Amino acid sequence: MDLQLAAETFNFGASSTEPLPTVFTAQSKTYFYCKDAICAFVFCQNRLPVNPFMAFGYFLNDRVERDLIRRANNQLISMCDELWVFGDIANGVMFEILLAKRLGMPIRYFTVSAKSSEITEVTLKDLRFEAEMALTGEQIGAFLRLAADE
Repeated sequence: MDLQLAAETFNFGASSTEPLPTVFTAQSKTYFYCKDAICAFVFCQNRLPVNPFMAFGYFLNDRVERDLIRRANNQLISMCDELWVFGDIANGVMFEILLAKRLGMPIRYFTVSAKSSEITEVTLKDLRFEAEMALTGEQIGAFLRLAADE
């Protein structure tokens, strides 16, 4: 069926059916409120954002076991083309980075903001870790080496 012809015949808009590359957006719960800006930023890069907070809120307000949500997140990551990390690294984000590395996915790192226009790309050396992780300098160095490992 020719969708453009159908759109003209039945007077509805036809959008492109060309698939967009998918990006799993990893972010700490600390930046839950930035989820819309993060998705807008990814869309502006002509990619489809897969944001776990948009899909499941915050653990579906504990209506199901949290581990089931974590498994679902892991499956979403495996279905995406890339992983983009926004803001400080939390323990769940650290896991998502290492999973993406194991899957051979490209990973990019960004600042986080409630305004998509203020989000910028950063390098591994610019990453910050949430204080609640209480990592030593040695642990941070070991993680950065794992994350950088090609």
